[in-house]
Amino acid sequence: MLEIEYEFREEDLVNFNEGQYLKSKSIQDSINKNRWILPGIVLLISAFYLYYYRDVKAASYLAGVAVLWAWLSPKLVMYDLRRQILKNYTPKERKNMFGTYVLTIDPANPTYLYEKSPSGKHKMLWSELVRVEYGKRSVYIFITLDTALVIPVETVKRGDLGKFADQAQKMIERYA
Repeated sequence: MLEIEYEFREEDLVNFNEGQYLKSKSIQDSINKNRWILPGIVLLISAFYLYYYRDVKAASYLAGVAVLWAWLSPKLVMYDLRRQILKNYTPKERKNMFGTYVLTIDPANPTYLYEKSPSGKHKMLWSELVRVEYGKRSVYIFITLDTALVIPVETVKRGDLGKFADQAQKMIERYA
């Protein structure tokens, strides 16, 4: 029987959602447009002020605003995303979501992944799970295309994460 115990925290939820958010092509395009087009327009206006009015002070202020916008806008977007992610959950949902998780692969009953979490005990059919994905700081067992069990490497208390993730991938492929 393979078993793994780990702690799931708020920062793990935020990191997973940020990663999913940043993988979206439309979101990436939107961030890049916001980051480069608006500052480009402001720099053109700055050049206009410099060339036609010979107003170095106004042109430099506008150029400074453009550079700051290009540098800070992605950071502001990510800060707002973090705030929105945490705002989506009620205090009761947070209480049931964060804490100690135990995942078990039982050879005696191999059709289920067993989960013991702060919200209770659950069984998930391997045939309903999508894939296992390895991140920089976490392993993800995807339940749907955009929902996953997040297993942060640094909070694993018991068990071998590598063996568990490999076996989980094999079980998902076997029952797919």
